[in-house]
Amino acid sequence: MITIAARSDRKGTPCADLLESGSHHGRLIQQTKGLSPIRTAVVHPVDAESLLGAVEAANASLIDPVLVGPAAKIRAAAEQIKTDISAYELVPTEHSRGAAAKAVELARDSKVEALMKGSLHTDEFMGAVVHEEKLRTARRMSHVFMIDAPCYPRPLYVTDAAVNIYPTVEEKADIIQNAIELAHVIGLDCPKVAILSAVETVSPKIQSTLDAAVLCKMADRGQITGGILDGPLAFDNAVSEDAAKIKGIVSSVAGRADIFVVPGLEAGNMLAKQLEYLAGAQLAGIVLGSRVPIVLTSRADKSQARLASCAIAQLLVRKRSGEWLPR
Repeated sequence: MITIAARSDRKGTPCADLLESGSHHGRLIQQTKGLSPIRTAVVHPVDAESLLGAVEAANASLIDPVLVGPAAKIRAAAEQIKTDISAYELVPTEHSRGAAAKAVELARDSKVEALMKGSLHTDEFMGAVVHEEKLRTARRMSHVFMIDAPCYPRPLYVTDAAVNIYPTVEEKADIIQNAIELAHVIGLDCPKVAILSAVETVSPKIQSTLDAAVLCKMADRGQITGGILDGPLAFDNAVSEDAAKIKGIVSSVAGRADIFVVPGLEAGNMLAKQLEYLAGAQLAGIVLGSRVPIVLTSRADKSQARLASCAIAQLLVRKRSGEWLPR
């Protein structure tokens, strides 16, 4: 018999939790202990929030920041948060567009190991990244939210909620593979992948259900590897074994999903933000598929979420260099 214990989440809202899981993001950050910081171009950190995020990550030995942007504005932000940034390299540019271009140039020339978004629009930042051919790989770039939700016993990986607006089935295959490989780095050997739709049956009238069927068959044929796929699944079936049982769904993924593949950016962004603002979840975000990891932060992000995003980038870089293996 499972006992449902009521507790309060991080924002003081009561929730029913199957177990006290602690902070997934906190444990993620703990995995980086003993690793050397990664040299990271922080793009246009001209407001207090984005600069503070970089400074906190540096203080946690996650990154060695290279501040790229208008020098006067960056120094003014430093004064606002009463922080001495003289120990950090500062690469001056005239504006945000120039900061994005310069940071991409540093990554292209292997002078930094990661990129981190500051106070500029995601489109402007990512536009500079995708236009640099030497940062591309054979894989489609995609974004993953690693979500620490108080009422779920494991991290939720939601993809793609920030980069690909209406991904094709071929692009979804890359999105899934990116997320699976990220889960491997975090220490999850065989993640369970739920391909989400509004229903759990295949319907010719709903494109996302057709995509799910194709993607599952691609996994059967070895075109997507490293995880267990199932779909289409509605969100309730993906997170609740009881909901899956009631609907007669027999699946090793239903109710136990790790990775949630959304039909498109709008659905993914709304899902992630609903978890954040209505369920007290914390969101860490990373862009994969580039030659360097890309940390996408929001000015509304809490400190731990910013640190967790940088921790993901650090683990990715250090695994590639052979400095770290999952524990």
